[in-house]
Amino acid sequence: MADAIVSTILEQLISFAAEEIKQQVKLVFGVEKEVKSLTSHLQAIQVVLDDAEEKQVKDKAVSLWLGRLKYASYDIEDVLDEWITARRKLQIEGGVDENALVVPHKKKKVCLCFPSSCFGFKQEEFGFKQVFLRHDIADKIKEINEELHDIAAQKDMFDLVKSGNKSSERPRRVQSTSLIDEEEICGRVGERNELISKLLRESSEQQKGLHIISIVGMGGIGKTTLAQLACNHDEVKRKFDKILWVCVSETFEEFRVAKAIVEVLDGRESHLAEFHSLLQHIYESIAGKSFLLVLDDVWDGNYLKWEPFYRCLKNGLHGSKILVTTRKGSVASMMGSTDIISVKELAEEECWLLFKKIAFFDRSIEEREKLEQIGQRIAGKCKGLPLAAKTIGSLMRSKQTEEEWKRILNSDLWKVEEIEKDVLSSLLLSYNDLPSRVKRCFSYCAVFPKDYDIKKDELITLWMAQGYLSAEQDEEMETIGEEYFGILASRSFFQEFKKSYDNRIIACKMHDMVHDFARFVSQNECFSMAINGSEEPNATNSLDEKVCHLMLIFSKGASLPVSTRRVKRMRTLLISASGSDHSSLNAEIVEELFRESTSLRALDVSQVSLPTEILRNIKKLVHLRYLNLRFPKIVKLPETLCELYNLEKLDISYCFNLKELPEGIGKLINMKHLLNRGTNSLRYMPVGIGRLTGLRTLGEFRVSAGGDVDGRKACRLESLKNLEHLQVCGIRRLGDVSDVGEAKRLELDKKKYLSCLRLRFDKKKEGGERRKNEDDQLLLEALRPPLDLKELEIQFNRGNTVFPSWMTSLTNLKSLGLSLCENCEQLPPLGKLPSLEQLFISYMSSVKRVGDEFLGVESDRHDSSSSSLVIIAFPKLKSLRIEGLMELEEWDYGITRTGNTVINIMPHLSSLVIDSCYELKALPDHIHQTTTLKRLWILNCGPLGERYRTGEGEDWPNISHIPNIHIR
Repeated sequence: MADAIVSTILEQLISFAAEEIKQQVKLVFGVEKEVKSLTSHLQAIQVVLDDAEEKQVKDKAVSLWLGRLKYASYDIEDVLDEWITARRKLQIEGGVDENALVVPHKKKKVCLCFPSSCFGFKQEEFGFKQVFLRHDIADKIKEINEELHDIAAQKDMFDLVKSGNKSSERPRRVQSTSLIDEEEICGRVGERNELISKLLRESSEQQKGLHIISIVGMGGIGKTTLAQLACNHDEVKRKFDKILWVCVSETFEEFRVAKAIVEVLDGRESHLAEFHSLLQHIYESIAGKSFLLVLDDVWDGNYLKWEPFYRCLKNGLHGSKILVTTRKGSVASMMGSTDIISVKELAEEECWLLFKKIAFFDRSIEEREKLEQIGQRIAGKCKGLPLAAKTIGSLMRSKQTEEEWKRILNSDLWKVEEIEKDVLSSLLLSYNDLPSRVKRCFSYCAVFPKDYDIKKDELITLWMAQGYLSAEQDEEMETIGEEYFGILASRSFFQEFKKSYDNRIIACKMHDMVHDFARFVSQNECFSMAINGSEEPNATNSLDEKVCHLMLIFSKGASLPVSTRRVKRMRTLLISASGSDHSSLNAEIVEELFRESTSLRALDVSQVSLPTEILRNIKKLVHLRYLNLRFPKIVKLPETLCELYNLEKLDISYCFNLKELPEGIGKLINMKHLLNRGTNSLRYMPVGIGRLTGLRTLGEFRVSAGGDVDGRKACRLESLKNLEHLQVCGIRRLGDVSDVGEAKRLELDKKKYLSCLRLRFDKKKEGGERRKNEDDQLLLEALRPPLDLKELEIQFNRGNTVFPSWMTSLTNLKSLGLSLCENCEQLPPLGKLPSLEQLFISYMSSVKRVGDEFLGVESDRHDSSSSSLVIIAFPKLKSLRIEGLMELEEWDYGITRTGNTVINIMPHLSSLVIDSCYELKALPDHIHQTTTLKRLWILNCGPLGERYRTGEGEDWPNISHIPNIHIR
């Protein structure tokens, strides 16, 4: 991991030197020598880092040396970043030449080759500030160089072997292989059958309706998987009215656990703020119901915390059960378990089968035979632990030669003497095989608490903010992040994947043992901590000053801990509030944080109430790449925000009260993502938006209403023509576009990278004017997107149809949403779209019937050909949601064949949701006949719900085969 840091810095230093030669100038006297010395020291250190990182596990002195190197490297990164930022600031604010920060060759005085009018102060003043800036940076570089000199000299004490560096290697692209399903773990047949038997067994009268079963075993050996298998068993699902799953993860926080139970019971977020109110709600909700409550990963053996839950849960129906998974037998006893299932190591043969299933995936018979004997010996070293077998199996899947397999078999890391050493050594083997940059990405994951739902896009954003990703020319950083994530997923460092409709991973979790390992290799540099409102400020005093990446989870009434003042090298600060409670931050501490923690690259304060006046001081965070202010109470963003010249991603989504963006936003030339969906109060977009030519995401561009704002301030729609790299774009208030020609001049169809487009015409403002309905159709035609568009949304269009002529040309369109188009009486022929996988139709108030036109198939009664053909309507559609079509009475097709052609409708549909369609009487026949449907929800649909009512409705037999049915 240190190798990746050093390599990144070397790249920057070499780039500096190259720029010097190119400009034929040099730095302030003495700094050139220091930079060369820094480079020399780092290069000498780099060649021994591979060996040092392997030895640090067994040699504490090496570990301490690497820690010292790492923090010195961070200081170098900060100084270099300051230098780049200073140059950038002068360019942006003064239009100054690159040479403004340097001294001409053979001279020691400041070069003033620019007009003083650019800055509003005299040349002499500027020259003084420039010299001060450069000497300040020079002093810092000299100080760091002295530290690095000592570190480089100290390396000779450890007999480190020279080698190449892995960070310069491009990580091998991950092949598209299926990830290992947790439920396919080999073995555990006996324990699984025993558990299911105990769950199905009737409880005795003496147990008074509450039977507690515990699965006990060391970490990493399948307790959670066993519980999941049991809960998914058909007979178990039929036995209980409710199956509730709550992940406790170590500390048993009563409020959090109670809130989690309530939310699982209700199926929505809870706003109850008192512990006793939550318990009362649970007590009432389970009355007369049979439930199975799973408490996963319980560590805390404090009976006083458990006792209120025990009394409350006894109100369930006789036969209700609680299933606990824990590493500690004492916890099982404390909770009053009537049955304990001890989960031990896998048998040798079962462990081998698990290892083989992963390691030999997609290999030829010849390869398997050649590697099988070595593989059996490697599997034997896994000591029957499924996590070890999975991790090493995933590692060996990437190894092709017999020599590579033997190297893993004979590695010294199998001999590491640590707690739970067998799992740790297997993780170390897989970790050490990673490229250095990917190691950094993995260890960073320790910033999240255990059992945290890690959103993939959020994780990649944080990696980018820290500079962990290295892209080659013309490559997007997000693409590299996807590759790195794929490498970690393929090595079994992630699990419990959540996927989108098109089977893309959107979130995952880490096994608790893997999380422990990530903390271990990060040397506690990454840290997460829960802050309770009841704690005294001095009680939360456990933050080490070396923490660089910190996540704080606040509960009601909590505030920023005083100990954050000690953390000077903080590069990530993520603040999360449990539930909907938006905690307030102590203004004094936040102000000091902004003043002292100037190394921050990522700041997320989206779930806390941040005092507006504090935001003015945010300009001190000059290294910031990612800023998340997603919070509805912000009314105005300060102009000082525009001094964050390195900012790449700003998230102000759903800041409902935000009225305007800073006028100087055009100075943020490094901005790639402006996430501002749901900023409903914005009056206009400032003209600077058109200067952000590197933007990839523009959540919502808001068309300014004529006369609402000074035309010199507002950015016109056609200005987006300059944003050639746009990938995601939303345009709101299209109803206020007065000139259709402006939409044509935008030339959307020439934005070759655009993949997602959201077009919203908006409602007419109260008392305001709006174009004629037919003009909406003309405007929609003018907004022709590129042919490769993947996602499209259209809202509030008032034309008679929402099907422009260009829609059938979108042959790569995967997702389509049509909503609130009040004049549309007939759904367009969407069955023609060959790639459509997800379709959402909502609140089309004039649609009364859905018929043949929806399929896009024209009747041909005169077809005289004798051969029979098949036409497929919606050939790839997987997910369909129809919501709020309150006038819809009939959904049926009169055409099932045309001439000799048979029509196949939605052959891959797996999810169908019908919500608030009060007049609809029945579903079309093809829904009854489909065998691919896995989910059918009918919500708030009156007669339709009655017709398909579980076990009672007249059409229940037609849908009873579907696994996931919800009628409400």
